[in-house]
Amino acid sequence: MNTIQNHVQLIGHLGDDPEEIQLDNNKKLAKFSLATNLRYKNKDGESVENTQWHRVVAWNKLADVCLGNLKKGSHVACLGRLVYREYESKSGDKRQATEIHLDELLML
Repeated sequence: MNTIQNHVQLIGHLGDDPEEIQLDNNKKLAKFSLATNLRYKNKDGESVENTQWHRVVAWNKLADVCLGNLKKGSHVACLGRLVYREYESKSGDKRQATEIHLDELLML
């Protein structure tokens, strides 16, 4: 079963300009929100649009590509893996985050 992997493909629009974060170990990351839309007709025949928001994180050279080429509203295809992580907020509360760590990006 080596062919089954943690693999996510999304096509959507950026909700904001990518944010640059410089880490202590000289690594760079870019993060942005990506909106995906599902359109369908409900049981009454009315059109419904459901928008889902996803957190996307790109590292190093791919972060540079995102920071240099993407902006709010950009239409992109993202290929990556799903990552769950825990962190502590500034107030000391434990939080959880779900992110897509980007492996490939296609600007549409």
